[in-house]
Amino acid sequence: MAKNPISSPVISAVVALLLFTSALASSDSPFIVSHKKASLNRLKSGAERVSVSIDIYNQGSSTAYDVSLSDESWPQDIFDVVSGNTSKSWERLDAGGIISHSFELEAKERGIFNGAPALITFRIPTKAALQESFSTPILPLDVLADRPPENKFDSVKRLLAKYGSLISVVSIVVLFVYLVASPSKSGAAKGGKKKR
Repeated sequence: MAKNPISSPVISAVVALLLFTSALASSDSPFIVSHKKASLNRLKSGAERVSVSIDIYNQGSSTAYDVSLSDESWPQDIFDVVSGNTSKSWERLDAGGIISHSFELEAKERGIFNGAPALITFRIPTKAALQESFSTPILPLDVLADRPPENKFDSVKRLLAKYGSLISVVSIVVLFVYLVASPSKSGAAKGGKKKR
């Protein structure tokens, strides 16, 4: 079996990154990790909205203070803020804690949009300088793209995919209750006929 020459450097790099990350996380300081997500929602009017959510985790062993989030990657000539703000501040983020922020935008132009990572700043009591961290970037968004009209059965398929297992369990329970209850009713009816 031939050895893949790429796998060895990749594995070494991943191991080195994990060791570096665990060393940072085990030191007595905050370690901020942030995940940014965006999804498109087409309205009946033909407009399209972008829902953005950003989760900020403190994977370190001490509290981060004066935590601020700023996501200025949405140009005002392409997007209008519909709800929420693209920036937010918190007094503190304890070790092992998580804070989330979300906002909604409405697209004014069509095209592919690549959003940059959001900026998170915070303070550590032992350091005078403001610390910075960046969120993950988002996948490219195809804003106001032409999409085929939705089939009537597509929404049913999505509901079944999402709630299919729940519907199955409820159906089985209802069928079981029906089967348990129906023999006793028919037995009671037969018993009543015999008495006559």
